[in-house]
Amino acid sequence: MSRRAAIDPTSVGLPPSPTQRRGRGLRREEVAALAGVSVAYYARLEQGRIGNVSDQVLNAVENALRLDDLEREHLRALVDPCTSRTRRGRPAKTPVRAALRALIDRMDPIPVILQGPRLDVLASNRAARILLTDFDARPIADRNIARWLFLDPQTRTRYPQWEQVAAPTVAALRANRDPRAPDEALERLVEELSAASAEFARYWADYRLFQHEHGTKQMFHEAVGLMTLNYETLSVPGSDGQFLSTYTADAGSPSDEKLRLLLSWEATSPNPARTAPLRRRSTGRS
Repeated sequence: MSRRAAIDPTSVGLPPSPTQRRGRGLRREEVAALAGVSVAYYARLEQGRIGNVSDQVLNAVENALRLDDLEREHLRALVDPCTSRTRRGRPAKTPVRAALRALIDRMDPIPVILQGPRLDVLASNRAARILLTDFDARPIADRNIARWLFLDPQTRTRYPQWEQVAAPTVAALRANRDPRAPDEALERLVEELSAASAEFARYWADYRLFQHEHGTKQMFHEAVGLMTLNYETLSVPGSDGQFLSTYTADAGSPSDEKLRLLLSWEATSPNPARTAPLRRRSTGRS
């Protein structure tokens, strides 16, 4: 439904509707026509009231809705017959291999953080704690990227383009929500953040999917100013969804000079500043 609502009818060659549309995007009958299936069949598919679906039909629906590879994989997980079976859920706590933790520390001065599938920060090195925030100084329950972004107002200073970071973060969290396996810890996190942040709730309701791979982010640090940094995401094999995020700057760029200065200055500072732990919000919306 969310992908159907995101498509402009004129972009698929449909003429202006003679009657006023009640909502955004394509109507069910229009998607059904584009996919070559009956309206009743497509309606049952959209409502989750259908059994096995052929690859041919799924391909047609995916093409009609203009799904990307990640969205196609998610759709197939939703209609997979295995969905109805009980699957082993993710453990509430994800252990970190000692050798992996040592590797992260030795990658300094490259800022590196290790995250789990719920975006929990499982480990970070000195450079990452300086660049982002000192997650080690926070309560264990608060060491989570989504929780940090939406509940700590300092992130809006750290990320001048905050919305461009926050929206993909929520989409990545949803993409990590396996519809075939229960995850009570993730459900509790989503429930808490939806209640505490109207922005999180809006992004979550948009039903976007995102997978961190690589790109650039603008980051601001009070000590050196604005930097443009490259991030790379590296999956950790055999870790149940853990991944590394690294941050670097183009060699010889002003951002490279600023990042080097920041990390070297903090390394020689006798009392490096730590970011204060975020305050939990038990009620109200941001």
